[in-house]
Amino acid sequence: MEQTIEKQDKKLKYFIEDYWDIFLGIMSMIIAFYFHKMGQGGLATLFAAIGIGSLSLTVSEVAEILSERLQEPYGSFVLTLSAVVVEIILLYIILLQAVSDPEVVNTVKGGIISAIIVDMNVLLGLAVFLGGLRFTEQQHNKKTSSTYTTILFVTAAALLVPGVLSFGKHSPTIIEDASIAIAVLLMAFYIVILVFQTRTHTHLFKSNTKSRVFRVKRKMSEEELELDEHEDEDDDYIFEKFNMLGLILSIFVFIAIIALGAEVFANDGIKLAKEYGISAGLSGLIIAIVAVAPEIVTAIKAAKNDEIQRVVNIAMGASTVSILLTVPILMALAYASGIRFTLDFNPLEIGALILTVILAWKTTDEGQTNYFEGMSHLMFFMAFTIIAIYY
Repeated sequence: MEQTIEKQDKKLKYFIEDYWDIFLGIMSMIIAFYFHKMGQGGLATLFAAIGIGSLSLTVSEVAEILSERLQEPYGSFVLTLSAVVVEIILLYIILLQAVSDPEVVNTVKGGIISAIIVDMNVLLGLAVFLGGLRFTEQQHNKKTSSTYTTILFVTAAALLVPGVLSFGKHSPTIIEDASIAIAVLLMAFYIVILVFQTRTHTHLFKSNTKSRVFRVKRKMSEEELELDEHEDEDDDYIFEKFNMLGLILSIFVFIAIIALGAEVFANDGIKLAKEYGISAGLSGLIIAIVAVAPEIVTAIKAAKNDEIQRVVNIAMGASTVSILLTVPILMALAYASGIRFTLDFNPLEIGALILTVILAWKTTDEGQTNYFEGMSHLMFFMAFTIIAIYY
């Protein structure tokens, strides 16, 4: 009798651990819609953000299962792409508010750059910091970070072009034409990089170090313990039983639900920002944190398992895709919706982006990381946040 009760308790415990994010996400979405209908914009925005974050974590976990069935760099590519799709949807739904309020475009621009700042400083910094505390130093393929920082530096320089033109005596039409040209170049560059990463030079994005002996032993002992605890129990995560098509469809279903919550988040969130005088920079930063939160969780798990190569792939890969894919797609969607969207980012955004790339280059160029380098990224992010609040 006691064993039966103990088994039921364990099943309930594993059920909660596996599916809390789905229940929290859906319940938060329902509550958000309720407060939205009641005219409680602040609470609607809060619960919509919780719902988006929770279900984005589910998307990340399902994508992680899919990625485990693929070899690197395809695994990290799937993770970053799924996260960026959520980011694009969130930013586009917010961008639609620009039909009635053109100032929203600046918030979206801030969200694009802030997503990269968060990926490269919060995600990478926090994962490297926590991993460094646990393992002192962690090794990764320095060719990976070198390749990514080169890509990011070039793309950051490309984004300078419309901004530089906006400071001259050029008409809005010229800035618009330049923005479209840059967007086309970014998309073309992304296609080349995709072939480079997944076809011709995959070795540059794989780990060149072996797992540590003590970590392997610990993992083996944990797996043995799990086998003992789960014996005669059917507590597998349901998504692990899905085939590749089922996993992909599951990701799209959750993304569709996120899109519904994003509409409430955008509608009430923009009104809230205007009511309390929140700057476009800070608004963009909040949007980025909501969008990137699941990737941060995944990266921290990887760092604690001494998989710093995966952290580098996720952080820098997501940042690369955020520029090369998000910018052209958002521009296309904006013009299809009758919204003028140009790439004349402000000096703070471009300056922070370039400094972030330089910092990432310096902290990862030796192929090993420690907690001090992680703290450096976190310090940079805190300084950027202070400027974003008052800029």
